[in-house]
Amino acid sequence: MRAIAKAFGAGAALLLAGCATAPDPSGANDPYESFNRDMFNFNRRVDRAVIKPVAEAYVDAVPDVARDSVHNFFVNLDLPITFANDVLQGEVERSGETALRFTLNSTLGVGGLFDVATTNFKLPFHTEDFGQTLAVWGVEEGPYLVFPIVGPNPPRDAVGHVVDIAFDPMTYIDIREQFLWSAGRSVLEGVDLRARNLETLESIERQSIDFYASVRSLYRQNRNNEIRNGQPDVTNLPNL
Repeated sequence: MRAIAKAFGAGAALLLAGCATAPDPSGANDPYESFNRDMFNFNRRVDRAVIKPVAEAYVDAVPDVARDSVHNFFVNLDLPITFANDVLQGEVERSGETALRFTLNSTLGVGGLFDVATTNFKLPFHTEDFGQTLAVWGVEEGPYLVFPIVGPNPPRDAVGHVVDIAFDPMTYIDIREQFLWSAGRSVLEGVDLRARNLETLESIERQSIDFYASVRSLYRQNRNNEIRNGQPDVTNLPNL
C-alpha cells in the first residue's frame, strides 16, 4: 500500500508541478506489459474498494494537525535509511543535513511528531533509498514490473527495498510483535500517503487516456528526478 501511494502520489505531484520536462522513456522496457496491466487493474480495484475509502475516512475523522503529526512521525522514522544511502552515495553535506534533521526532530520535535528541522531551523528535506543508490552506482533499472498491492517495483527498486530493511534501526529493536509493528507501520504510512494525494490522483485519472501508461510514466520520471537529486537531466539534451 505504501509503495502504491508513493508511486502514484509523488509522481503525480512531480508532473503537476511541471518538473518532468525531459523526454519520457516510459514506453520502453516494459516487456511484461500484459501481466503489468493485469496487476495494475487489480491494484486499482483494491484501491477503490479498500484503500481510497479508508484514506477518505481518515481525512474526515482526523484533524489536519493530527494527520500532520502522524506524517511527520513516519517521515522521521525513515531518516536513518536516508542517512545510510546518503553516505553510500558519498553525499557528505546531505548526510549531515539528514543526521541533524533526525536529531532535532527526534528530540525537540517530540519523537518526530513535529518537524522543527523545517519550521524552526529551515533545514532542507530529501529522501534516499538503496534503489537510488544502485542507480547512482550505475545499476540499470531493469524491466518495468507491477506487483499486487506493492505497485511499480522494477528489479533495481525491489532489491533496494530489501536492503533498506537492513538499514532501518527498527528492524533490530526487540519488539514483541515485530511482524505486527512492521505491517501496521506500512499500512498507516500507506493510508497517510494516499490521503495526502486523494485529489491529485483523481485529477490524473480523469485526464489520462491510458491511466496505466500515465502512472508508468510518472513513476519513472519521479524516480529519475529522485536519482538526480532534483537536478536537470543533461543526458537527453537535443543536439545543437
